[in-house]
Amino acid sequence: MTMTSRQRVRLALEHKEADRVPIDFGAMRSTGIQAIAYNNLKDYLGIKKGQTKLYDIYQQLAEPEDFMLDRFHADVVQLHRKAPAFGIDIMEWKKDTLPDGSPCISPKNFLPITDKDGHKILYSNGIPVAKMPKGGLYYDKLYHPFKDCKTKEDIDKIPMGVMTDEELDYLEKEAKRLYETTDKAILGTFGGNIIEKGESDWGFENFLFLMASDPDLIHHYLTRLTDTYMDNLEKYLARVGDYIDVIQFGDDLGSQSNSLISKRMYKNMIKPYHQRQYQWVQKHYPKVKVFLHSCGSIVNLIPDLIEAGVQVLNPIQLSAKGMDPAFLKEEYGKDLVFWGGGIDTQQTLTHGSPEEIEEEVKRLSNIFKKDGGFVFTQVHNIQANIAPNKIVTMFDAAYKYGKY
Repeated sequence: MTMTSRQRVRLALEHKEADRVPIDFGAMRSTGIQAIAYNNLKDYLGIKKGQTKLYDIYQQLAEPEDFMLDRFHADVVQLHRKAPAFGIDIMEWKKDTLPDGSPCISPKNFLPITDKDGHKILYSNGIPVAKMPKGGLYYDKLYHPFKDCKTKEDIDKIPMGVMTDEELDYLEKEAKRLYETTDKAILGTFGGNIIEKGESDWGFENFLFLMASDPDLIHHYLTRLTDTYMDNLEKYLARVGDYIDVIQFGDDLGSQSNSLISKRMYKNMIKPYHQRQYQWVQKHYPKVKVFLHSCGSIVNLIPDLIEAGVQVLNPIQLSAKGMDPAFLKEEYGKDLVFWGGGIDTQQTLTHGSPEEIEEEVKRLSNIFKKDGGFVFTQVHNIQANIAPNKIVTMFDAAYKYGKY
């Protein structure tokens, strides 16, 4: 029996073994491929057709073309938000070049200005919101709209991001197109970030400090933020819930050595707002699985994440303390689908030989694939400096050793 990609992913999401482990090649903003690496990969494969589409300005990620998805046996495609980064929509495109001079197309409204020092600055309504340093490959955020808020009234004066009818129309049309013209599973990018949004809105250190020093102020902000998310979430799933297989939320909760906040602070300050979103999805759209992207060492938070409603966990940062794949699969494999953890990008993919890459993919696939509940992808995005032969080795090994 021939199995479609969508069937394969759906079985994995139900903790069942399919014909092979599903593969994610660039189907999410944290399982992506940097556009320079993507161009290098196409050159290595001798592919001259197509255009490299730079859809994520922030991380400089390429949208994988259909023939690249086929080459790497990919089973998932992404339903993008209308403006994935910095409010720049992806409705129209223009010819452009990447920092290494290689060609791409980028959003028409992506119009960075190079300052006197050679830094590229992005402006929104006259405000500098992001910067790519001279010689850099990515944009850094510059603007934190809530950083000077001292009172609840200050918070209430600043607008939150409400989904427009224009975006909802786009999402519905695009979700329907992906569902009807491909056999891939569809990952719907929603967001719903709580701690990450706070760090972005207030500044990283400032937000973490205020969570401890003025929790009432932050609860007011997070309640208002989550009220907005819930309104958006209801509208979003009313339009695309019949088409998507997973809905992606995000919140980096870990560092290399521990969670960013204590278990107690997670329960008090973050979990209620996660739970409100995730459990609403489970109750109203049970066929759509709740996917959380959270980097770092989060092993101490996993029981609470499951209780909050997380069903799919990404990226499984293998190099972070406590994130042992055998332990995670044994302890949480019945509750969580592991989406990622296919290879350590910090060490093996970056510094390992092709032989070492193949061996690690084999070992980790054998750990995670038992009884389903595993979608193969690397730990976070493929960076610009990753040699194309290593990328080919990784995905070919995933296809080879993912078979049941």
